[in-house]
Amino acid sequence: MPQSELIHIGEEMMAVCNSCRYCEGFCAVWPAMEYRRSFAEADLNYLANLCHNCSECYYACQYAPPHEWMINPPQTFAKFRAQTYEQFAWPKPLASAFRANALVVSLLTALMLVVFFFGAMQAAGSRSLSTAVAGGDFYKITPHEVLVLTFGAVGLFVALALGIGLLRFWRNIGEQTSDLTNPPAVMLAIKEALALKYLDQSGWGCAYPDEKSSQSRRWFHHFTFYGFLLCFAATTLGAIYYYGFGWTGPYGYTSLPVVLGTLGGLGLIIGPAGLWSLKTRRNREITDESQQGTDVAFIVLLLLTSITGLLLLVLRETAAMGSLLAIHLGIVMTLFLMLPYGKFVHGLYRSAAILKYALERARKSTLGV
Repeated sequence: MPQSELIHIGEEMMAVCNSCRYCEGFCAVWPAMEYRRSFAEADLNYLANLCHNCSECYYACQYAPPHEWMINPPQTFAKFRAQTYEQFAWPKPLASAFRANALVVSLLTALMLVVFFFGAMQAAGSRSLSTAVAGGDFYKITPHEVLVLTFGAVGLFVALALGIGLLRFWRNIGEQTSDLTNPPAVMLAIKEALALKYLDQSGWGCAYPDEKSSQSRRWFHHFTFYGFLLCFAATTLGAIYYYGFGWTGPYGYTSLPVVLGTLGGLGLIIGPAGLWSLKTRRNREITDESQQGTDVAFIVLLLLTSITGLLLLVLRETAAMGSLLAIHLGIVMTLFLMLPYGKFVHGLYRSAAILKYALERARKSTLGV
């Protein structure tokens, strides 16, 4: 859909919603809407990313299809979000490539990277692709320095791409860079984002995947997010062990990095698998089908990363360890490369939208509104 046409649909929809205001108690979108009398593209980008796609508004709306006005906030906001992911991405050609066919591009990238790691290990003369390594020390297959250099370079690129995209979005929705460091607003936004407040709906949860409200989507998001966080904590702690204390891996099964990584890996299986299950049963009348590839690609990569990581832990002292390491590294690298151009971005933009909403509330309170 052309951007101009989508903006026109969004303006008309929000004009109706702002007149009706029946949904003002559902989530943050509707109070934020009431702060406005007109809706420019920047306002629609903001409200779309503030939307958590719970769909309560759609099922409560008297003007939803088959009404002639066809008011459909979940689908309309989903289309706006997809456009913001590509509009503010850096560099943009990579976003366009992933958006065109995210699942195919991701799997092909993973395959190429797996082949690369296999080739690199073979070129180094490693026999550990077919033989067990004493103690499961994968640094004997791929040197620590090589992993740090490779993933460090990719990590810096990803961080830069995500940071540029976030700043572009933040400025587009009318905020200054300095507002990102407003302590009271930041603390409130972090609290609301970590608790997934706007997926809770006062204990009802979301009308997802169908009209019946439940907390399932909120809990699967929690498993996914905190699983990701635990895996990051495990990697960071491993780096502290290595560089701070000179403790080299592999670490014991009861060590803190392994325990955190295992719990994180399990979270990244339960959460994405649950979200995938809910997505397959979602009401297609309120989804943006063009995003299915991107969403599924991210879920598949999370699942493959977790499954291969846990298998690598369990089988690290067997002859399968070398091959599993090459496969795991290729998939993880692909996941990293996709982060700025796939579903992961919605977490950053949504958090930024929650921060803007916290700032707006503070400003209205100061004005006595």
